[in-house]
Amino acid sequence: MKSLVLLLLAALSFPLLATDSYTLYLVRHAEKQQIKGNPSLTECGMARAEQLAKLLESIDIRKIYSTAFARTRETATPLAMLKQLMISNYSPRGLDQLALKLKQAKENALVVGHSNTTPQLAALLSGQQVATITEKEYQMLYQIHVVNNKAYLTVLKQPLSCS
Repeated sequence: MKSLVLLLLAALSFPLLATDSYTLYLVRHAEKQQIKGNPSLTECGMARAEQLAKLLESIDIRKIYSTAFARTRETATPLAMLKQLMISNYSPRGLDQLALKLKQAKENALVVGHSNTTPQLAALLSGQQVATITEKEYQMLYQIHVVNNKAYLTVLKQPLSCS
């Protein structure tokens, strides 16, 4: 487990050698309560959100994006508080527009989405095929490092496992 965390941290701190480079991090919201409507995170989900903040703590994140749902905002909040950043809302129905905005901004960012949108956005940003994830998968972390307009996708997993 310790070696997995070290490997993850090494991958997250990919050196920025090019002058025109930035890194995007995409995650699905953490574990949510099983209720209808706009559920909040579970205790495990809150732990995962805190873990994500710790994993990205040393990264120079400049912007944080989330959909307006409680579960996505709660996933983004620990890092936003740590970095003292506002969370910007985006529409999960406007992934093309968000991808364009992220590419034009050319800055390190975290995007918190959903199981059906996060892999789609990763594909749009990287130009690569990205496997879908199920409603039960919460560990995926997509890192898209862009160097001189060429995207490099790395798919990672957060080490937290809840039972």
